Amino acid sequence: MIDLGVSKLALIAVVALVVVGPERLPKVARMAGNLFGRAQRYMADVKSEVNRQMEIEEFKKFREESASALKEVENSIGSIAKEANANLTDQADIFETPFEKPALDEKEVLRKTKRQGRNSWGVRRAARPIWFKRSAGVRTRVQSGAARMKRFHHSAGK
Repeated sequence: MIDLGVSKLALIAVVALVVVGPERLPKVARMAGNLFGRAQRYMADVKSEVNRQMEIEEFKKFREESASALKEVENSIGSIAKEANANLTDQADIFETPFEKPALDEKEVLRKTKRQGRNSWGVRRAARPIWFKRSAGVRTRVQSGAARMKRFHHSAGK
């Protein structure tokens, strides 16, 4: 990169002032700044495009490596499964008695289904008719605490 110090910039400014003149110097300086900014943006765009292409190439290499590693793992798992299956078929006489689930007693079944189906608290509560809920004072709609205070406080003042 070009090394521009303060002394070199001052020399360039003096030469530009002599060559261009004091009237046109601000316009020329503005135009030079715009061109320099465009050049910097162009270089930044080129650099980001090159970096993006390098990242894409690295990603493709990584994808190929991971695919090959996955195939190796699949092959090793397949061979292990074949060996295990061969060993199990050789030792099939160990499992002559078939496996049967033990029967569950009624208490165990009731314990597992205590809060499910028709016996659950929510279903039994929802199954009550609305006229019974109103007569028993069961709330059918949810109401916030502030709304409840307003409702009962207002009715108490009557």
